Amino acid sequence: MSLKKINTVLAAAFILFILWFGSQYILSPETTAPTFGLPSWPSGDGGGFLITKGIRDVVMGLVLGILLVTGHRRALGWALLVEALAAYGDMTTVLAHHGSVATALSVHCLTATLMVVNGLLLMRETRAVTAALDAA
Repeated sequence: MSLKKINTVLAAAFILFILWFGSQYILSPETTAPTFGLPSWPSGDGGGFLITKGIRDVVMGLVLGILLVTGHRRALGWALLVEALAAYGDMTTVLAHHGSVATALSVHCLTATLMVVNGLLLMRETRAVTAALDAA
């Protein structure tokens, strides 16, 4: 299987996962929130914050999806690298607030690291094209 096909499958999987997970925070924040890894959730009317997280995730997924569908593969690589910071930030938030170390590492850190790997693979895939354009 070519690097381009592997990158496409990985990116599509991230996009679908991010869109699914974000939509779960919008549609059912009270059942999705405990899977984030924090020890407690906002009391009272804190659901709006959870929906905000869902909207963030859906928008991030849509950005990646648009770049993939329109063939902007180098920009997709950069976007994956930058968007991985959100997942690393989620991991840091869980750890800083004495949440589940297992969730912080197995969900947030693993997701972020795989996004970085996919982003770097996309940058490698498009490196030759960029070099050829620069030489022309």
